[in-house]
Amino acid sequence: MTIRLPLAKLSQWQQVTYCCALLERMLPNYQMFSQAMGFGETKVLRNQLDLLWQWLDKSQKVKINYDAQLVKLEEQTPDPEAFDSFGVFPAVDVCMALMSLMQGIQSKESDGLLDVGKLSENSVRYFVELTLVQDADGQEDVVIDEQDILEHPLMEWEIATQNELFYFLKHAPESKATCQEAKQMALEERLSNLGIEIE
Repeated sequence: MTIRLPLAKLSQWQQVTYCCALLERMLPNYQMFSQAMGFGETKVLRNQLDLLWQWLDKSQKVKINYDAQLVKLEEQTPDPEAFDSFGVFPAVDVCMALMSLMQGIQSKESDGLLDVGKLSENSVRYFVELTLVQDADGQEDVVIDEQDILEHPLMEWEIATQNELFYFLKHAPESKATCQEAKQMALEERLSNLGIEIE
């Protein structure tokens, strides 16, 4: 993995906020796959992410039945082998990230929370690799190395966004205003982490 931020130094609240902000950038990838393939309901994932934002707002005292939510999420998770489309992989990454986040909150273990950043980076890395291979179509002996991936604008943007969110949250108070600002930072460009326009 390219991004190695010391997320364990953040409080659980800060980690969850970081994850929710990254999920805002991942969710449109699921929506595009869902619309294209006629599978799943984006609103289920949207509602779950909204519920987590509400949970972060300490004034709301929101209780989440994680087991019930995980069952709902499982029903929305596509089987990669059932779809002949690249879009299934980032869609699965969104579901896995949401699953890891909810399980991480439930168990109070930070491992699940750390997976969200990795899954977001994975989505971008895989997409960039695919794009570079397609761009080089027809060229013989093309080797795509790590530097090519790291210098791609989407990868640079992913690294910059994760860093920006981390350093913002590290010193931010645990408040609704911090949540709003983190969400705004994630959605500033109105694009998903793969460059898909957010409707």
